[in-house]
Amino acid sequence: SQEKFNVTSYGAKTVAIITMEVLAGMWINAFIVSVLCISWVKKKTLNSTDKILLLLGCSRFCYLCVSWVYSFFSIIFPKYLYVHSTVQLVGSIQSFFSFSNMWVSACLCIFYCLKIANFRNSYFIYLKLKIDRIVPGLIFGSVVFALIISIIFYTVIDKALCKNLNCTSQGRFWRARIRIEEDFFPIYFFTGFLFAISFVAVIFSALLILFSLWRHKQNMQTNSMKDLSMDAHIKAMKSILSFLIMYSINFLFIIFNLIYSLKGQYLEMFPIYVVQYIFPGVHSLVLIFINPKLEKILRRILPCGNCK
Repeated sequence: SQEKFNVTSYGAKTVAIITMEVLAGMWINAFIVSVLCISWVKKKTLNSTDKILLLLGCSRFCYLCVSWVYSFFSIIFPKYLYVHSTVQLVGSIQSFFSFSNMWVSACLCIFYCLKIANFRNSYFIYLKLKIDRIVPGLIFGSVVFALIISIIFYTVIDKALCKNLNCTSQGRFWRARIRIEEDFFPIYFFTGFLFAISFVAVIFSALLILFSLWRHKQNMQTNSMKDLSMDAHIKAMKSILSFLIMYSINFLFIIFNLIYSLKGQYLEMFPIYVVQYIFPGVHSLVLIFINPKLEKILRRILPCGNCK
């Protein structure tokens, strides 16, 4: 009884921390979406950067909502979550917004790379000139790809749970003896492979911009005037490096999540949720401060916005 009370108390504290993180992240991403939507209505158009940021903000806002619901019920009221079709549906929706977030973020890094970096390669120059036309296709492809993956997630989870369902447990799947390494290993491997591809794209974009920045700095050493291209390089590097750090830490905690899931140590997974839900808000905040329009509006509405 005492152990059960300790677990419940620990879970309640974890939910409280997750709730504060999620609310902060939702507010930050809702700010991005609202500002860009108002700008869209006023100007009747959006540039390529704003299109990517708009979809990124929407996907992160929805991801945080669904993730909070999943975490809340899995920690506090698991019996209401683990019933037939509910856990599959929530898991597939969460995977849809998670992969949308991942791929759209990678598209943002690629966009910064093509837009700011300068190379004489003919293929790179062609992509640089066509990037504004390619962006809608990249965004649409990312969403469709995430939708396909979420459908695969639903099918795999449903098949595994239905195969191992104990009919006497009244649909409570957490009592079923599911062999994760047998039923979920293909989807874990597929997820890791897709994550690795986007991770490589981010690293490659960061290296290209870093090399372009270094070469541009070498060419501008004799020029004492402020260079706008240099500022653009630095702002892009801040965004990509922040996302690269987020990707690295998130990947590390995904590995921890997988290890604890395989061992059935679900109590140890609570701190992992706490860490993972920080990044959608933190990286979006970085994107706000490197975007002059968003930063100006944020400083205007904050109580201490004009404080230095």
